[in-house]
Amino acid sequence: MITATKLKVGIAAALAVGVAAALTGCSSSDPTSSGGGSSDSKTIVIGSQQYYSNEIIAELYAQVLEKDGFTVDRNYNIGQRDVYLPQMKKGKVDVLPEYSGNLLQYYDKNSTAKTASEIASGLKTALPSGIRALPAASATDQDSYTVTKQFSEDNDVTSLADLKNVSKTLTVGGNAEFAKRPYGPEGLKSVYGATVESTTIQDSGGPLTVKALKDGTIQLADIYSADPSIKANGFVTLKDPENLILPQNVTPIVSKKVDSKAAADINKVDKVLTTDALIQLNTESTVDKDKASTIAKKFLTDKGLL
Repeated sequence: MITATKLKVGIAAALAVGVAAALTGCSSSDPTSSGGGSSDSKTIVIGSQQYYSNEIIAELYAQVLEKDGFTVDRNYNIGQRDVYLPQMKKGKVDVLPEYSGNLLQYYDKNSTAKTASEIASGLKTALPSGIRALPAASATDQDSYTVTKQFSEDNDVTSLADLKNVSKTLTVGGNAEFAKRPYGPEGLKSVYGATVESTTIQDSGGPLTVKALKDGTIQLADIYSADPSIKANGFVTLKDPENLILPQNVTPIVSKKVDSKAAADINKVDKVLTTDALIQLNTESTVDKDKASTIAKKFLTDKGLL
């Protein structure tokens, strides 16, 4: 039997839960509305893509800026470009690590740039007002068409050009935006004459993508070139002689709030961020399971930046 007192308590609890749920729903509707997007003119908001490696790079920038006296607000794992770039235009994010070639193609789909220097030049005019690119790091972490060693050997495939000779149906796994990118299935068909289907695996070449590649659910995977899983699993990244996929140098993009002092701090990081260094940082995350803050602090200390 439920007493009147118990009934009142139950109703009050239910209302409290309902209010909390409503507030949670409101706060999650905008990826930059919680833990970021500070309106304080002295605070630099640093964001990252929804990708562990990008978060590590963002944390490198954050710790160096904090050491130099800047107030930093972290807003990591925002999402992909269609989410965070509009937020940067609105001034809700001030610093975000980007990847040069993909960023240029996002804004200029007709760009003919091929080299790192051509891409850097193209970004100067392609980026919208209020956003600028700082000098790129030598580190690259670019999309790739990657296969298992068994697939490579069985089908005599070591290059994207070889795919057109494979008679069976081929499926590539990657993020949702991969299918629409210039180097996606349509680009592969146009440049190399190879036909592949695309399936969405929304973990940026992470464990789900690796598992699908290993168990044969997909035959090709878009795995970023600095991901330790390539070496760990003996995967083969297919050569790209026609440069279908542009160089993807780590390139910080910043808002007007980032002054010359802050830009110089960020540049200190990028000067020591090589591809080998990035692979090691990624290994510490995926294999050692260290947190981004721990990984960043160790790296920066070793480099004399903290």
